[in-house]
Amino acid sequence: MSSKLIRGTFILTLGTILSKVLGLLYVIPFYRIIGGNEPAALYQFGYVPYTIFISIATAGVPLAVSKYIAKYNAMEEYAVGRKLFHTGIYVMLATGIVSFLTMYGLAPWLAELVLKGAETKHHYTTADVAVVIRAVSFALLIIPVMSLIRGFFQGHQSMGPSAVSTVVEQLARIIFLLGGTFIALYVMKEDIVTAISVATFAAFIGGIASLFVLFWYWRKRKPGLDQMLQHDRGTLEVSLPEMYKEIIVYAFPFVLVGIANPLFQFVDQMTFNRAMAEAGRAAEAMDSLGILNMTTHKLVIIPVSLATAFALTLVPLITESFVTHNKKLMFRQLDQTIQLLLFITMPAAIGLALLAEPMYTMFYGYDEYGAQVLRTYAPVAILFALYSVTAAILQGINEQRFTILSLLTGLLVKLTFNMPLIQAFSTEGAVYATALGYGAAIAINLFVIKQFASYPIRLVYRRSLLIVLFNVMMAIPVYGLYRLLLFVFSPESVFHSLLIVLLCAGLGAAIYGYLGLKSGLADRLFGDRLQRLRQRLHI
Repeated sequence: MSSKLIRGTFILTLGTILSKVLGLLYVIPFYRIIGGNEPAALYQFGYVPYTIFISIATAGVPLAVSKYIAKYNAMEEYAVGRKLFHTGIYVMLATGIVSFLTMYGLAPWLAELVLKGAETKHHYTTADVAVVIRAVSFALLIIPVMSLIRGFFQGHQSMGPSAVSTVVEQLARIIFLLGGTFIALYVMKEDIVTAISVATFAAFIGGIASLFVLFWYWRKRKPGLDQMLQHDRGTLEVSLPEMYKEIIVYAFPFVLVGIANPLFQFVDQMTFNRAMAEAGRAAEAMDSLGILNMTTHKLVIIPVSLATAFALTLVPLITESFVTHNKKLMFRQLDQTIQLLLFITMPAAIGLALLAEPMYTMFYGYDEYGAQVLRTYAPVAILFALYSVTAAILQGINEQRFTILSLLTGLLVKLTFNMPLIQAFSTEGAVYATALGYGAAIAINLFVIKQFASYPIRLVYRRSLLIVLFNVMMAIPVYGLYRLLLFVFSPESVFHSLLIVLLCAGLGAAIYGYLGLKSGLADRLFGDRLQRLRQRLHI
């Protein structure tokens, strides 16, 4: 794998994982500050429409812009990308204002939509939820411009600014969220609706902090970027209408990919309560929905951070190989990217499933049903990751249209099976429907990649079987150790759960790492960088 892919992937992976971990950890003190499930439900009612809006505003821009700039940089037409950046700032400012006004204006309607069918004894009105949604809508004034700048850097295969700004954005958001909520409730003695509104407004503060970081990087790297312009070939003159038409064509599928997960969650929010009521479980519906869409989802999504980082890094490089007709290089990039994704994501997902009970206790306190749902949900992380990467590959080979087809098919499968499976299997039924939907979408993506890129998947298939075998060889002793530790430690204790996770995860990492090094698979995926480690371990 090229050093650019390895280095860029590592930087973005680190930044994204740090951001996701922070986004998980803040929930623990936040739940204690707001004091229960009803305030958390209010936050969730505002969060679901916010996630969809924020995904529409951000998901398409970084990848689309990075692909566009990478394409013309490969042709040494650097001025085209700079022209996009300069004009794009104004376009994104306008987009942000329109998005903000739209979400702010639609807040009452969205509030009615998310409260519909929520058969629970909560004390919140449509006006309360609308206030929360309007508070978070201010973030849309910042996000589009921020996304454009990130895409510009990524198009130049500079992943550091995106990674650092992502972490700073999350840190600033969490500090303001926790501090602001605490002050609102316990110092200023405001009501819970005001406190939750402060919590959602924190997204705007995070966006401001991220924007400052990106401007700092722009000033620092502008001289080097200006030097590239001196080597511009100047043979292409792309008009603004042509430029933005191309960007829209790039961005639209990215938007759909970005909102895939929120849309699947939105399907659950709109159908879960009704399905549970029809199954005679209305009393437990809201708690179960919180476990599905909040607590377990935040744990499951962490391994998927790797897939997000790969997607961001992969698209410009695949585009460059595609534009230069270097199929051999493109196939090698695809082979190693998919294998590396499975090599890292699969053991993380399996480990999360095996240690579901102590993991859930560590973060949220002991909950037998929550651990049961997490055990079922954890393997779906592999599907989330595969969907992100296969969708990114479709962008790289200019087959965006099939990304739309695969997502719509996946959502149709989710909608078709969600209520029957929830009625049959309760909360786990929603997980099964999600897995079926993502599985259908991935199958379509892989078929299109094979057909339109003439991509031979036999090597990936064989090595994927090897990775599965390694995971089985790792999982058996880890599960055995886990069962033995239960005689000494209780998964109902947070401290005991931490010890269980550390011991079992350490054993799993040692076994899996040894198998990867001994077989030579790790060398093929990570390159010669592991030789020094191999020599130290005498493997």
